[in-house]
Amino acid sequence: MQLNINDRPQKVAPADPEMPLLWILREQLGLTGTKYGCGAGICGACTVHVDGAPLRSCVTPAAALAGRRITTIEGLAAAAPKHGAALQQAWIEHQVPQCGYCQSGMLMAAAALLASTSRPTDEQIDAAITNLCRCGTYPRVKAAIKRAAGMAT
Repeated sequence: MQLNINDRPQKVAPADPEMPLLWILREQLGLTGTKYGCGAGICGACTVHVDGAPLRSCVTPAAALAGRRITTIEGLAAAAPKHGAALQQAWIEHQVPQCGYCQSGMLMAAAALLASTSRPTDEQIDAAITNLCRCGTYPRVKAAIKRAAGMAT
């Protein structure tokens, strides 16, 4: 099977047609920025973009994504140059990460939000960022998203 990951064709061989994209990314392609968290699509640590929309890769069969454009955290800067760099800078300025485990998924969700909403409100951020952070850095995440929105305009 061939997948388009970070704008590169990748030939992969899932052992099972229901194998989640997450395991293809991590185990076959070595793209370990996408994290395993809950395995149920709830926490968001595994968030990637498929055709620009956020998707939980731990519950999505890779076979369902043939012909679609998949972007991981490793490809975010190239796929979203306007928002990717601004988000990274804002994440640092606001010292968002503590343990950092959820951050790649948070950044992917935030980039998708900014791609569709240039100046998100608190309510829009709350609705879009459904990722879980055990460290509780949600106020910093919100501040960083607003800062990135300001930098990208």
